[in-house]
Amino acid sequence: MFLHAHPVVQIVMVMLLLASIWSWAIIIEKTLKLRALRRKAEAFEDTFWSGVSLDDLYDRVGDKPEEPLSSIFSGAMREWRRSLSKGLAATAAARHNLQARIEQVMAVTVQREMESIEKRMTFLASTGAAAPFVGLFGTVWGIMTSFQGIAASKNTSLAVVAPGIAEALFATALGLVAAIPAVLAYNKISSDIGRYGQRLENFAQEFITILSRQLEEHN
Repeated sequence: MFLHAHPVVQIVMVMLLLASIWSWAIIIEKTLKLRALRRKAEAFEDTFWSGVSLDDLYDRVGDKPEEPLSSIFSGAMREWRRSLSKGLAATAAARHNLQARIEQVMAVTVQREMESIEKRMTFLASTGAAAPFVGLFGTVWGIMTSFQGIAASKNTSLAVVAPGIAEALFATALGLVAAIPAVLAYNKISSDIGRYGQRLENFAQEFITILSRQLEEHN
C-alpha cells in the first residue's frame, strides 16, 4: 500500500512513522529516567534524615550532585557556608536576608531541574494532538486522488476503487498509531513528573525550615 500510494500520502506516512518512533524513544527514556530519579531520591532522603551532619553530607555530595534533591541541598548549603564564613548572619536582618537567598537558590534549582526533566514532553503532546489530523490529511488526499483516477478511467468497480481508498485509510491508521500511545504516555508521565516536582518542593521547604532553626540556634 505504501509503494502504490500517492507521493504526498507517502510523505505523510513517513512523517507519522518517524513521529511514532521518536515518541516511543521519549516514552522509554522518560520512564527509565523517572524510575532512576525516584530511586536516587529515596536513597538521598534516607541519608539526609538518618541524622548525619549537614556539613558531612555536603562534603560527601560535593559540588557535583548526581540528582535533583542533592542539587537543591548542595546549592542551599553552598550559599549557607559562604554567608556564614563572611559573617552575613550576625543580625536579625542579615539572617532574614540569608534565608531569603537560600529559598531563592533552591527555587531556581527546582525550576532548572524540572525544566530538564520536562524536556521533549511537548513533542508527545504535539504528536498526540496533531498526528490524527496529519493522518486524516493523507487520507483525504489519497481519496481525492482515487476519485480523480476513477473519473479518468470511467470505471467505478470495487476492484478499481478499493486499493486507492485502502492506501488512503492506511494514513489515518498510522496517525492513530502515533497519537494514541503519545497521548496516554503524556498523561501518565506528566502526572509522574508533577508528583516528583512536588517532592522536590516539599524537600526544599523542609530543608529551609531546618536551616532557619539552625540560624536561630547559631545566634
